[in-house]
Amino acid sequence: MSIYFDHAASAPLRASALVGNASSVHSAGQAVRRVLEESRERIAAVLACDPIEVVLTSGGTESVNLALKGLWWARPAGQDAIVLPDGEHHASLDAVGWLQTQGAPVRPVALDRRGRIDADAFRIALSEDGPAAVATALVANNEIGTVQDVPALAAAAADADVPLHLDAVGAMGHLPVSFSRWRADAVGSAGLVALSISGHKIGAPAGTGALVVSRHAQLAPLVHGGGQQRGLRSGTQDIAGAAALAVALEESESEREDEQRRLASLGDRLTTGIRELIGGAELLGDPAERLAGNVHVHLPEAVGETMLFLLDQAQIAVSTGSACQAGVAEPSHVVLALGRDERVARSVLRISLGRTSTAADVDALLAALPEAYARATAAARARPLGAIAPGRS
Repeated sequence: MSIYFDHAASAPLRASALVGNASSVHSAGQAVRRVLEESRERIAAVLACDPIEVVLTSGGTESVNLALKGLWWARPAGQDAIVLPDGEHHASLDAVGWLQTQGAPVRPVALDRRGRIDADAFRIALSEDGPAAVATALVANNEIGTVQDVPALAAAAADADVPLHLDAVGAMGHLPVSFSRWRADAVGSAGLVALSISGHKIGAPAGTGALVVSRHAQLAPLVHGGGQQRGLRSGTQDIAGAAALAVALEESESEREDEQRRLASLGDRLTTGIRELIGGAELLGDPAERLAGNVHVHLPEAVGETMLFLLDQAQIAVSTGSACQAGVAEPSHVVLALGRDERVARSVLRISLGRTSTAADVDALLAALPEAYARATAAARARPLGAIAPGRS
């Protein structure tokens, strides 16, 4: 069995989530409804929001699309711009890109070299040439692991009277996620109004997720017909999925503090080992304010895709970036957003640890790394990085 170091892409399914409350699905209608609403209450308790604010979705991508498109479609007259930091997940980038074709102007916000969103630049973008229609930001970058100053971003959006969506998909299970605390008790249609999570990142089944939508927010639905979930997402709801998401959230939150200490120790061991084995290896992202299980490294002169393939042959699963962009042979847009050049952006690995990762796994990766790196650099010398044509594989 291969060693798995791609927890940022998806976490292995929890046994409790696999079987949690599944028998209740076959009960009479009223009992099924009770399971659904109890699950919504449990989800809300973990996310620190009201149960009515939890909209169950098929995962992070749908949640992000519902938030960004729904907020833009329901925007006040004269507010058209979207504030979009560089280096966001492609769920946000592509949704906003589509909205641009519908006439939405975009106000980009640059990242610094550690991947942090500048709060002052964010604040300026919210209100230059009038208030924006919507703003979005990652709580923690899904590739390089940098954690953002969420309270500052939320306060800036509230001050500018701009609805804010937070993408907490990669942060869930790693950071304390609190909708009410980040919202800071603001009442109205602006400030933090929406927050996205995905079940499979925390050990719930793929195809589960949620969007927290403030009861005060004006948001148009993507799908019509039936009027379920405050009319924000019509369609028969996945009761088994809701129950599995609830139990996975509860377990990930109950173990979070101990697990983050353990992952931080493993991450330090891995980072130290990589630096000792490979001269010039560099940890990207913020060295302190980062997800504990994220080790995103630049390996000089080695193409990331080649390293991924060679390590896979050694039964070790890593990544070069977001798994949502699988099959795309392009330099990391996140690394480019840090101000790095294309050579660096093509020579990175994302190694993400999770609850199944062990010290033995780390040692196995370090043992396999020197040979993989030697072969990758030899291949790069035979075919220099500059000779690789950009585009899709």
